[in-house]
Amino acid sequence: MRYLWMDEYLMSKKGVTKDLQPVWNWIRYHVGGKMFAAICLDDRNEPYYINLKLEPLEGDFLRKQYEDIIPGYYSNKKHWNSVKPDGKVPDALMKHMLDESYQLVLAGFSKKRQKEILGNGGEQA
Repeated sequence: MRYLWMDEYLMSKKGVTKDLQPVWNWIRYHVGGKMFAAICLDDRNEPYYINLKLEPLEGDFLRKQYEDIIPGYYSNKKHWNSVKPDGKVPDALMKHMLDESYQLVLAGFSKKRQKEILGNGGEQA
């Protein structure tokens, strides 16, 4: 996987937790208990997709620009996208998409819950 920085990057965001969903063999990243990204692992524990959430129009646009971005594997194909972990999506774009996914899921909570997740200041990471 070319995005070796990803775990540290995601875990540095406020309110993020991760777990391993053993049935699917996915490393899942959550904010406020809701998944916003996942690394899908094969039977050798090698990544085969990175799933993340995007606004439908942005996801559609990016899928047309990059062959390594496809509709979400084993996910809602309108809102979720999968990125091939050894593809040609630039690191800066990957970080942007991960940031967008985090923000989209966080925005789904009430303002009160967002403040609880982010801490007293309510500043987003």
